[in-house]
Amino acid sequence: MSTHAKRERLLLADLLEAAGPEAPTLCEGWTARDLAAHVVVRERRPDAAGGILLKQLAGRLDRVQAEFAEKPYEELIQLIRTGPPRFSPFSLKQVDEASNAVEFYVHAEDVRRAQPDWSPRELDPVFSEALWSRLERMARMVGRKAPVGLVLRRPDGQTAVAHKGAPVVTVTGEPAELLMFAFGRQAAADVELEGDKAAVDRLTETKALGL
Repeated sequence: MSTHAKRERLLLADLLEAAGPEAPTLCEGWTARDLAAHVVVRERRPDAAGGILLKQLAGRLDRVQAEFAEKPYEELIQLIRTGPPRFSPFSLKQVDEASNAVEFYVHAEDVRRAQPDWSPRELDPVFSEALWSRLERMARMVGRKAPVGLVLRRPDGQTAVAHKGAPVVTVTGEPAELLMFAFGRQAAADVELEGDKAAVDRLTETKALGL
């Protein structure tokens, strides 16, 4: 049975292929080629991928990612489609699902929503619930640098506190849109914000939101 991560992986590869290597993305300063290189390095070069979270390794990550970005674009796309090598933890179905379902969804939207003619994607309810479940668990992590109190709320009233503080801004939207907002794609997320105007402005303008 196909997992969410596997489906999102293939969709991401298709979107990157269709967009072309020089297409813009929502990742500031990255073209589709840069994003593809990031995805491949994250799965295939653990010696460098640590730089995603550790500043001490950021220089090595940048060098390795630049090397991969110089590879033929078609090769990068194929490496994404085929997935990680056997020795990678990501090759385990449970790890792949836990680590990549959200990762690949967000990056697929990074490609889709950066195009001028993009259209919203309708998600099936099961996947939408899976995204909400993951967002609930990681809300404090992705919201830890929010400059104000941050509450994420679904249209049905379910909430997740991403950051405690005052004043509070409540962001309302479908799980996928809340995920995009919480991962620093504020301008591209279809959400409604409630709170003090100055607090809302600070939240939407901060670049620190997200992992």
